[in-house]
Amino acid sequence: MIHLTSTLERGRLRRFFRDMKVCNITGSRAVRGSVIHRRGLAKKKGGVGRHITKMVPRIFAPNLQRHRIWVPELKKFVRIRVTARGLKTINKQALKKVGAI
Repeated sequence: MIHLTSTLERGRLRRFFRDMKVCNITGSRAVRGSVIHRRGLAKKKGGVGRHITKMVPRIFAPNLQRHRIWVPELKKFVRIRVTARGLKTINKQALKKVGAI
């Protein structure tokens, strides 16, 4: 079990986990953002309207997936962590290399 004593250590650990989520192809990683917290019932549902109370920090994580890809140069499969967009890029480059596109 990890005991965090200071905010500095907590920040380092958070940065460490954020850096773990990186695409091997595109290099896209988790980014920080915020979400709006609202309260109240919408007017069309009979309420007085929705009100913004605060902005809450959150992390937008990339759509990472583990994938096996055949590498002809190495003559073996390689496991990589790749985003869905990176996977489309790999497929497109492979098709160009073959001459299908």
